Amino acid sequence: MTALARNLVIDTATTEFATDVVAGLTGTPKRLSPKYFYDSAGSELFERITELPEYYPTRREIEILNARVGDIAALIPAGAALVEFGSGSSTKTRLILSAAQSLGAYVPVDISAEFLQQQATGLRREYPNLPVLPVAADFAKPFDLPETTQAMTRAGFFPGSTIGNFEPHEAAAFLRHAGRILGAGAVFIVGVDLVKDTQVLQKAYNDAQGVTAKFNLNLLTRINRELGGKFDLAGFEHHAFFNRERSRIEMHLASLKRQRVRVAGECFEFRAGETIHTESSYKYSTETFGALARGAGWTPAAVWTDEDNYFSIHVLKCAG
Repeated sequence: MTALARNLVIDTATTEFATDVVAGLTGTPKRLSPKYFYDSAGSELFERITELPEYYPTRREIEILNARVGDIAALIPAGAALVEFGSGSSTKTRLILSAAQSLGAYVPVDISAEFLQQQATGLRREYPNLPVLPVAADFAKPFDLPETTQAMTRAGFFPGSTIGNFEPHEAAAFLRHAGRILGAGAVFIVGVDLVKDTQVLQKAYNDAQGVTAKFNLNLLTRINRELGGKFDLAGFEHHAFFNRERSRIEMHLASLKRQRVRVAGECFEFRAGETIHTESSYKYSTETFGALARGAGWTPAAVWTDEDNYFSIHVLKCAG
């Protein structure tokens, strides 16, 4: 890869971002990792998505949490450090923090350092007796927990069906990775979106206000800003559809014309209609996710769904 454009701040995170983007745009088909959605603007747009009438996962997950938070809290050992993988605004976590009052610490882990610190400051005001120890990291890769949590038992929280953004073999690898982070005997609370009517799924990722489209296109804005990219946002549009054969929603950015785009000193050709695959969101049944978890070293301990079986929350225990 050639040197990045002049006047850019080059650090480890920028170099990794550039390497991943160039590799993704060089591949066939072109793709970009959804983890790069979440700069400050992307994180704020995603929070808006969760409030949209078409976007059911957040409402249904909160519905389950409200109904079952006492049961969930009872499964978390007293004095445990609650580690949230990809914490975002920690909205759902507040339900658990309020119910599990014997927690030893809360460790939010998120790739967006600025947004993470903002949320941690607010949480410290809301829960003055709870140590809030943020870790800025890619939660899918090895990271170190704060030293003060080393002697604590651990529980994990992974809401929002983010597990669905992984390919199934990657999801299994992530569950094994979480097991290594949390340790033997840990519990892991995981939100999982379920297979349902295709129309419900399509609407959830193609909202009438176009917020999801802005969220998707913001990835190109970030590339332009951080990597000296030359994407013309008017030359791309948001596409999202349900791939029934693979049981997943796919999000793409489609080129509206034949064009060339320079990024990080490299030039990339796009045909009219060619897409960049930016996200997959797999939908499971409770049985298929339970089987996936068992294969990755976890023992299913409990599972709850909303009344329409749109969404599920699983509690897993680390087998060793």
